[in-house]
Amino acid sequence: MLPSLRSLSHLCLALSTMWLLAPHAAAADSLLYDLVIRNGKIVDGTGNPWFRGDLAIRGDRIVAIGFSLNGKAQREIDARGRIVAPGFIDMHSHSDSLLLEDGRAQSKVRQGVTTEVLGEGLSAGPNQGKRAAPLEARPSDSRRWKTLGDYLTTVEKSGISVNVASYVGLDNIWQSVMGTSFDRPTPAQFKQMQTLLEEAMNDGAFGLSTMLAMPPGSLATTDDLVQLVKVVHRHGGIYSSHIRNEGTGVLEAIKEAIAVGEKAEVPVDIIHLKIADRKLWGRMDEVVGLIEAARKRGVNVQANVYPYTRGNNNLASIIPPWAHEGGTVRMLERLRDPKQREHLKKDIREGIPGWYNHYTAVGGDWSRMLINGKGTYEGLTMDRVIAAKSKGKTPIPDPLDVLFEVLSEEGGSVPTIYEHHTEKDMNLALTQPWCSIGSDGSAYATEGTLRRGYPHPRNFGTFPRVLGVYVREKKLLRLEEAVRKMTSLNAAKLGILDRGLLRPGMFADVVIFDRDTILDRSTYEKPFQYSVGVEYLVVNGKVVLEQGKHTGTFSGRALRHGKSAPESGKSRQDD
Repeated sequence: MLPSLRSLSHLCLALSTMWLLAPHAAAADSLLYDLVIRNGKIVDGTGNPWFRGDLAIRGDRIVAIGFSLNGKAQREIDARGRIVAPGFIDMHSHSDSLLLEDGRAQSKVRQGVTTEVLGEGLSAGPNQGKRAAPLEARPSDSRRWKTLGDYLTTVEKSGISVNVASYVGLDNIWQSVMGTSFDRPTPAQFKQMQTLLEEAMNDGAFGLSTMLAMPPGSLATTDDLVQLVKVVHRHGGIYSSHIRNEGTGVLEAIKEAIAVGEKAEVPVDIIHLKIADRKLWGRMDEVVGLIEAARKRGVNVQANVYPYTRGNNNLASIIPPWAHEGGTVRMLERLRDPKQREHLKKDIREGIPGWYNHYTAVGGDWSRMLINGKGTYEGLTMDRVIAAKSKGKTPIPDPLDVLFEVLSEEGGSVPTIYEHHTEKDMNLALTQPWCSIGSDGSAYATEGTLRRGYPHPRNFGTFPRVLGVYVREKKLLRLEEAVRKMTSLNAAKLGILDRGLLRPGMFADVVIFDRDTILDRSTYEKPFQYSVGVEYLVVNGKVVLEQGKHTGTFSGRALRHGKSAPESGKSRQDD
């Protein structure tokens, strides 16, 4: 199999535009620009060393880069002593519905994010057939549209401060045809899935994304995935996968992701690479070895990571997969059935072959599960909940009975933060040249309707944390390499060739930050805190963040794979 040309094409584009720098600078004398950023240390996204210079923007494009550009500008920003870089591309985001509530994307723009990539496993569309009825996992706003294309149009028209791109989720494809049934699809039903996938790719999806650790994604076989991803191959898309097992089965799950990409001949991006079971902690070198070996034989497999050792899941994931058939209503019925409870307890404690179980992964330690969803137990660890519910009772309740009770009280869903992997394993993944940055977070805010729940700090701090902790403090990465992992590497994975680099002709997505102060402030205990150090953010040529404050500008766009980008897009100001 020939290696993908995506990264090579991105590099060639960068090299082909380098000659433009001096000519553009020389011809600047008589030109009028909309915005010139002066005197910055330009980190251009290639990974090359920074250089001092000016950057000129006209409309939504970068038109010149050079030392002491002449020419007139409607506005200038003095970036002396600051880093000027491409806007960050969040490779793994869950802002699908939140952007419709507040398009300002406050927690993301203050990190320097200009583009969010949505749709892990569950995307905003399609919502058709048996998925047309409300389902518990779907975004609350998805009733407004049936297709992913309709969502992209809706979110852009609503006004957004960041660009959005989206995969199509396997969950949507599967449930549109199969509903909540665990039956195997017939050949005709599988053909329907392929047709829905084809339609989503035509709508502008950047590829297929899977969440294989839970139903309905876990119902798909490896061959199912290959046959579906072959549809993606025809459109030049990508396969993005939250793998089937991040715990004791992580090595086999990595092999499966590689096999899908190799057989379908598509690039693969593994979502938040980690080892999430303490029995295998310290073996990230084996995971890296599998990926390196695949790359050497021509399989374009890469990964992304977020800079935290804890991740998000749900207490419902502790319930064995078979108990989820029929959806949340049927699961809750099983939790209340005494006979079913004993079956559930046995499977939770002893495990099921091939099933990744958060309970056993953390050694049955309830103190390592922090409830972060809005509800009765928000901000409490499960050991405290169990202690409170057991107080004064004789005999002391089985902790799993308390788990069933909590899930029943909260309608079957209790979002939780788990301790997933070690700093050493995470650092090894982070430093791989093919491993980029994705937050696995959403665009929250510190006030208003989006100040809710008890969100993971990655929603507020992922990108500044990389730059403040792993570049400045720990010196694990060079500044230029960290920026590459946040910009051109993600753009190249997706095949977005007009963003992710600072070059004439590129879209003007630009971040200006102070390398000496940039840092995350959000914590597990106090998550609602914006990061510091990002001073300006420009999205499609418009200033969205100015001296750390949101300007009310909505210049973001919906990006569609395979579709020509418009020369100008929606941009408006709040009243």
